[in-house]
Amino acid sequence: MQLNIRRVRPGEAGLVLAFIRELAEYEKLSHEVEATEADIADALFGERPQLHCALAEWNGEPVGFAVWFANFSTFSGRHGIYLEDLYVRPSHRGRGLGKALLVHLARECVENGWSRLQWAVLDWNAPSIAFYKSLGAIMLEDWTLCRVTGPALTRLAGSAT
Repeated sequence: MQLNIRRVRPGEAGLVLAFIRELAEYEKLSHEVEATEADIADALFGERPQLHCALAEWNGEPVGFAVWFANFSTFSGRHGIYLEDLYVRPSHRGRGLGKALLVHLARECVENGWSRLQWAVLDWNAPSIAFYKSLGAIMLEDWTLCRVTGPALTRLAGSAT
């Protein structure tokens, strides 16, 4: 059996979107997926792409992915990676594919002199939390993720300064 990690190629936005939908279903968040194949293609390959995606292939078959973008730490003064999505199809879990994707991203950080690799995990996802901790990840329990979307985002944007 052969594992290959590679960057997504033009024309594979539909595959990336399929993985996004599978992940959303696993997380019980399918109702939140609004992205279209065109949205993903533009984010990955448009005029000013800011999104990156690594695919995990097992014997040539795409079976997982990691979607990420560069962030910046003002404290370290360097960039890092924010991992937006990490997913391996259930049929291929337990083979080291998730770890291989994270190793790939960690190497990207180290090779670029970036200071960190970070992501969020749902608090109910005990298997993933245990997996991440086994790799040396620290759960930042003092931090709370904040998000403004939809009507609240529109209201905030229209607020007087």
